[in-house]
Amino acid sequence: MSALEIKKIVLAYSGGLDTSIIIPWLKENYSGAEIVGVCVNVGQDEDWEGMDQKAKDSGASKLYIIDARDEFCDDYLYPMLRAGAVYEGKYLLGTSIARPLQAKHIAEIAIKEGAQAVAHGCTGKGNDQVRFELSFKALAPHVKVIAPWRLWNISSREEAIDYAKSHNIPLGDISKKNIYSRDWNLWHMSHEGGDLEDPWNRPRDEMYQLSKSPSEAPDRETVITLDFEKAYPVALNGQKMSFRAILDELNKIGGENGIGRSDVVETRTVGMKSRGVYETPGGTIIYTALKELEGITLDGGSLSMKQTLALKYSELVYVGKWFTPVRESIEAFMEKVTQYSTGTVRLALYKGNIIAAGRKSPYSLYLEDLASFGATSYNHKDATGFINLYGLSTGVTAMAHKKIEQGPGQVNEMKKTAATYHDK
Repeated sequence: MSALEIKKIVLAYSGGLDTSIIIPWLKENYSGAEIVGVCVNVGQDEDWEGMDQKAKDSGASKLYIIDARDEFCDDYLYPMLRAGAVYEGKYLLGTSIARPLQAKHIAEIAIKEGAQAVAHGCTGKGNDQVRFELSFKALAPHVKVIAPWRLWNISSREEAIDYAKSHNIPLGDISKKNIYSRDWNLWHMSHEGGDLEDPWNRPRDEMYQLSKSPSEAPDRETVITLDFEKAYPVALNGQKMSFRAILDELNKIGGENGIGRSDVVETRTVGMKSRGVYETPGGTIIYTALKELEGITLDGGSLSMKQTLALKYSELVYVGKWFTPVRESIEAFMEKVTQYSTGTVRLALYKGNIIAAGRKSPYSLYLEDLASFGATSYNHKDATGFINLYGLSTGVTAMAHKKIEQGPGQVNEMKKTAATYHDK
């Protein structure tokens, strides 16, 4: 599709510097095409009242503002939570999980508006370009994707600000002094750039926005309880609440106690290493609580398989493969395996630490009578036959290797050992 054929473009609009200057750039490079902005509210802190006017002042014909906060919690955060997905063991995927939801609404508006193209402000280095574009391919494959950062000559934040000024684009509080790139939603806040680009540098305390330093957190434990039904959070401290309300409250409680800070050097989808510092107070608490509950509600085989698939699930979320059959297939397993993940977990929060203080479930697999070191119905003699069978392959392997290493002269000795296994 040529530039002349593109008459309407739907832009993923955030109100930030990049998407603000993209609007006039698109109009210049696509023969005055109409630009329709879409901003999806997933909990980021924005001037929502002034955003519509800001987009129009930048050259957009209209702006859709979509409140998707409850959808974000129920249809995206919850499945990811239920799966136990953590990328490379540290990143709780706060930015990653928001992108397919935002892309879905952008694709829907593009179809509704009859647009020939969609555009985004992601750079050619980052992960978000992949997440948005894979989602567009799944949901609106006929629409062309325009990625200005891969096309224009602007190469820095300073140049972007200069471009905005030359085109009379309102910048608000955007300045060259704002050294960090941040992403914020209901689940987390991320920090990248500036002094964080040297992995030897410790993050500055003033950088953090959602959490206190553990050293400044209260000198007493904060004890909470979380109730789950099929791995879905339903109550906090005995009070029934929506997932979104629970998350909002836990973000405050967790932040006050220095919970949820994570300094990560991760592997980007494009292959390079990058550093991000993440604040996920409420999400960290909920993940920990659900893990404790699963310790008593999942059998060993189910728990092992869930943990194995959680690694794959986290990779799929990270690289933007949300709308794929493989992710949906893993989802079916997660729904089934957590059908009995119902119960209550008690946690003590103290200076950045989360301490398990109790867990109970009507479906608990923990039987005190069996596990007790005191009088029990368990027959210790049963262990003999179990160990002989459980260790059979280990013993046979050892004998076979011994035969090869020591030669034919050991055959009779091996037959005697094998007979001993048989007798047992």
